[in-house]
Amino acid sequence: MARLLSSELAAPLKTGHNTLLRLTAACLAPLLWFPLIVSASGVDIPEDQKFPALIAFGDSIVDPGNNNGISTLVKANFPPYGKNFREGPTGRFSNGKVPTDLIAEELSIKELVPAYLDPNLQPSDLITGVSFASGASGYDPLTPKIASVISLSQQLDYFKEYISKLRSLVGEDQTNYILARSLFLVVAGSDDLANTYFSARARQLEYDIPAYTDLMANEAAKFYENLYEMGARRIGVLSAPPIGCLPSQRTLGGAFQGRPCIESYNQAAKLYNSKLQRVIDSFNTKNTDARAHVFDIYNPIFDLVQNPAKNGFEVVDRGCCGTGDIEVSVLCNRLNPLQTCSDPTKYIFWDSYHPTETAYKLLVDKLLKKGISALFF
Repeated sequence: MARLLSSELAAPLKTGHNTLLRLTAACLAPLLWFPLIVSASGVDIPEDQKFPALIAFGDSIVDPGNNNGISTLVKANFPPYGKNFREGPTGRFSNGKVPTDLIAEELSIKELVPAYLDPNLQPSDLITGVSFASGASGYDPLTPKIASVISLSQQLDYFKEYISKLRSLVGEDQTNYILARSLFLVVAGSDDLANTYFSARARQLEYDIPAYTDLMANEAAKFYENLYEMGARRIGVLSAPPIGCLPSQRTLGGAFQGRPCIESYNQAAKLYNSKLQRVIDSFNTKNTDARAHVFDIYNPIFDLVQNPAKNGFEVVDRGCCGTGDIEVSVLCNRLNPLQTCSDPTKYIFWDSYHPTETAYKLLVDKLLKKGISALFF
């Protein structure tokens, strides 16, 4: 696999260390013209449609640890996060792997997608993809400000830096190839609705739900166009989930008796998703040399919540961590290990906001088998 391209790649990659990049480039260049990946084990990918890398942007669903080194409370680099992950807590907001890891593995790119800001990042990781995502970020520029996390515009700045490093490693032609053929995954929108609009109520005086979802869709459209301008040609976008069914939103929305999903929250997510689809349709019409696709996670997650037993789940309205009602990030910590469940595979949600690795695996399998071919061209 690409991670084993050269023994020279063992040294950590530090930002701005162009000398290291130049030294490794000579070793890497001859090898890069050969296929870096093999047939995907779980998804049928034609040879001419394989993805050389996975590059992610967005929020905590695909953040493998970018928040670790910044001044924010939104972190997951401590127990019990990583409870079932061989490397322990890394900053991934789950008990194990997150969707980027599972997708990259299914597509035979590599086993784990690292955080771009990981101080131990390797040059080989640049070639096969990284994640720029930051937990609690969103399309609305106010969303990352509320949580003091990395905005999508700043993630694009890091991406620009990444492209420069990639050129130093593999040259202009191969960089353009990687950008044009890789899978770009964008996961955002949940925090805009759940946190900025409903929980913090930071936009409710300015916008009703139709107007706020317009703002989200417009910001999303600008982000995809920026990715296109920077070389991305295959963009997968996750829809908003049924946020009213997230344990934290059931609690904060006042669903105590029986803890049902908050229907008004779900309706907001569905309204946004309909606008997101129109954004993607417009993108594809305008940019005929690119493909973008909305991967629907609303319906698969809603189905898991409504029919847990058929997928082996027992608990749907609470997370595994602590009481499961509200614990997420710093509230899901080493002080509540006795309350944390012993078997996360029985739970759809790990904490009050993020799914377990078991749930992620089911979702990723459905998404890839149903929608990955939409990015073929």
